[in-house]
Amino acid sequence: MGNKDKSPATAAGELRQQAEKKLRATAEDLQASRAGDRSQRLSHELEVHQIELEMQNLALRQAQQELELSLAKYAELFDFAPVGYFAFDASGVIREVNLAGARLLGINRSEAAATPFASYIADPGERARFTRHLADVLHEPGVQRCEIRLTGTDGKVVHWQLQSVAVGAPGKKGFHVFCSVVDGTLARELKAQLQKAHDNLECVVGERTEELTRANAQLTREIDERKRAEESLKNALAEIKGLKDRLLAENIYLRQEAAGEYNFGEIVGQSKAITHVFTQVKQVAPMDATVLLLGETGTGKGVVARAIHSNSSRKDRPMITVNCTALPGNLIESELFGREKGAFTGANAQQIGRFELAHRGTIFLDEIGEMPLELQCKLLRVIQDGEFERLGSPRTVKVDVRIIAASNKNLEEEVRNHRFREDLFYRLNVFPITIPPLRQRTEDIPRLVEHFIAKFNKKNGKKIQSVSRETLKALQQYQWPGNVRELESVVERAVITTQGPSLQIVDRFDLDRPAMSTTEPQTKALAELEYDHILGVLLKTGWRIEGKNGAAGLLGLNPSTLRARMRKCGIQRK
Repeated sequence: MGNKDKSPATAAGELRQQAEKKLRATAEDLQASRAGDRSQRLSHELEVHQIELEMQNLALRQAQQELELSLAKYAELFDFAPVGYFAFDASGVIREVNLAGARLLGINRSEAAATPFASYIADPGERARFTRHLADVLHEPGVQRCEIRLTGTDGKVVHWQLQSVAVGAPGKKGFHVFCSVVDGTLARELKAQLQKAHDNLECVVGERTEELTRANAQLTREIDERKRAEESLKNALAEIKGLKDRLLAENIYLRQEAAGEYNFGEIVGQSKAITHVFTQVKQVAPMDATVLLLGETGTGKGVVARAIHSNSSRKDRPMITVNCTALPGNLIESELFGREKGAFTGANAQQIGRFELAHRGTIFLDEIGEMPLELQCKLLRVIQDGEFERLGSPRTVKVDVRIIAASNKNLEEEVRNHRFREDLFYRLNVFPITIPPLRQRTEDIPRLVEHFIAKFNKKNGKKIQSVSRETLKALQQYQWPGNVRELESVVERAVITTQGPSLQIVDRFDLDRPAMSTTEPQTKALAELEYDHILGVLLKTGWRIEGKNGAAGLLGLNPSTLRARMRKCGIQRK
């Protein structure tokens, strides 16, 4: 800290100590030799005071130098600032001005001293504005702002922005008005340019808005026109739909008329025997009664089952078909009732049974006579109570299922031979329908042939249009052990091989063979022939069913199908 920051007493004390220190070396000798001399002591005091004064002068000169340096720095800041600074008295006379302020006035700095600031404002109105601004500064506290417009020697208009504040009290010593002046011309020009750009933008936006408004109006008109066109189109479509519905209704009526005369759904025919089946289907279809379909293989039991379901209240739900002959004995239960994961070896996931899939629908149990006895009891419970358990699960599942069963066996005889449960037979035999074999309704063969020709024409892209009388007569004289299914296969082969518009039957069957008067001996002969043939192949293979040299491979059958045929024929290894 410098001497200028210390009090006078402290500075004087320090100076005295320094003077005594310098004289200490010589003073000790003098004090010793002149201890009693008063004049020498006074001389010593004078010398000390002289040294003190010299040191004070040195300190003052150092302080003066520092003050001059600081003043020079502040003067530079004041003079070279980018803003013009003025100091006025109460009447607006310039007392101080920096270089920037002098340049704003266009004069030398020395010329501005003691001159009124208003003398540099040529316009009377702007001069009056400065006078009001000065009065506001004298009477209002805080910074006061004002803008004065000047016209330079070059004729260019300049805008000065003044910010003034009063320092001290008016009439007191040291009072002055401190004012900063900034040339706001550039800022004002930029503001004017910005305003002009804004006005141009507003104009462009207005023009664009008008264009968009016109385009929107045009689009609105186009939308209205399109709506009118759509309305007209809707009316035309409604009229077309009305005509279409009328044609559809007429078509449905004609089809119903044709169906009533010749067929019922997929069941084709007009014979007395098949008409009786139509009547029975119409009677039982709307009910939820269990139906038992009886008839030989190929008579169309599946077709009748679909007709019953299609005309029932459950037609919107699926009809699930289960062929009891095609399923292996060890899988029938899991297929019908489902299983849980891990119920048996190989059960890697939960499986939903066919009865659950048929919930609120219909389940068709084809060849019910082939179902093992151990499962018949569980099926009986489903028919009676509508509930069962999945394999591997203790939880009871309840279902609402209509049951249609079918068999080509004489179930009454199966009951007598203890191969079918009597109580299950009575539960299934609520509404039995016996479907006649084709040989008992030969008058339906022409209609069936026509139906199959249309079906296979569409499938194979053929255009067969007629059948000769000789061909129809031959087809009606044939025994048809395979019934309608066999007839369908014969017609399909004929459609494939026929070249021309008339159906040509070229088949391995002897179509000229007359029909037999009775069917029972032939049926027994075929059953015995099947029994002997299967038994002979099994003996040849050593009762091996599956594999490369198994009986199923030699017979061209699936192993599960062969097992079902063995059960049907009663073939067992002894």
